[in-house]
Amino acid sequence: MPVPLDEYPIHQTHLSLARVASSDRNFYDRSYFNGHDRNGGTFFVTGFGVYPNLGVTDAYAAVRRGDTQRSVRFSDALGDRSLDQQVGGYRIEVVEPLQRIRVICEHDDLGFDLTWEGSFPTVQEQPHLILNGNRPIIQATRFAQVGSWTGTLHVDGTDFTVDPDIWMGTRDRSWGIRPVGEPEPPGRAAAEPSGGFWWMYVPIRFDDFAIVVIVQEEPDGTRTLNDAVRVFPDGRTEQLGWPRIHIDYRSGTRHPVGARLELTTPDGKPLEVEITTVTNVALHVGCGYGGDPDWLHGRWMGRDWSSSSSYDLTDPAIASRVPFGVIDHVAHARCGDAEGWGLFEHASLGRHDPTGFADWGSVAP
Repeated sequence: MPVPLDEYPIHQTHLSLARVASSDRNFYDRSYFNGHDRNGGTFFVTGFGVYPNLGVTDAYAAVRRGDTQRSVRFSDALGDRSLDQQVGGYRIEVVEPLQRIRVICEHDDLGFDLTWEGSFPTVQEQPHLILNGNRPIIQATRFAQVGSWTGTLHVDGTDFTVDPDIWMGTRDRSWGIRPVGEPEPPGRAAAEPSGGFWWMYVPIRFDDFAIVVIVQEEPDGTRTLNDAVRVFPDGRTEQLGWPRIHIDYRSGTRHPVGARLELTTPDGKPLEVEITTVTNVALHVGCGYGGDPDWLHGRWMGRDWSSSSSYDLTDPAIASRVPFGVIDHVAHARCGDAEGWGLFEHASLGRHDPTGFADWGSVAP
């Protein structure tokens, strides 16, 4: 049967837009946003996704204040695909495509009505591919943007006015294939694991430009994804070469406290970005990303499901699992005389020869 999206001349295949071209169960289509008040007092991440081949739609929101993180999640059966992005008390309204987005969460423990305003045009990222043998386990397209927030935020009885002169953030839209829903049988991958995973994703907003740097490396340091660009207000972009990355980890951990990104402009001149991390949210603690024992994106939870959890990040049971996943850090940056804010997303799991981590138990000296 046709669905509302079929009324629009946007088809990419011979199929109705009720179906996606791939039959892979892991096909997804998702939005991600974050925002912070710069001083690290409050940091939120939130997102919405649909999983057409699983018949599920869901959303999450998490706010960290001090050592406490509040998370709420919504999930339901996916109905006819349309322009509506809503599940439970959560919805996204596209006010101006690629520029202004309204995000609403209605829940007693965590609620907000926030409007995103892009500070610079969106950046199209390089295609993201990760293979398990010859099978793609991640094969995705994504665009990113830096911007600011306006609106109101309510967390556990405390109300915040979100002022765009203070509240900044980043967002991305991605779609394609990545592990979602109930875990699949691990098969050969469990017997012959890769030995490690190293990932860095850094969108930063400065007054006159923004940068987006993405690097993924194999355990031996082979770079499988390299993307570094600078975008200007008029939409011009320039590639920034092959980044040299130096991360300062807190002793006895793999927690990044700072980083230096050595970039190169198209005319061969060096461009260096110094980053200091502020607060963070572990995406696998209450946000549904890989390794979250409470809930995973795309998992069938039944119709009209929602949940709310509060996490004490000093609890040893929580703290011990934080290092084993992707972590989003608020980033304070310097590029010459320019000051910037954004995201330093990082995962360093298992072996990574360039930083001297020999195995899963290795930490910084």
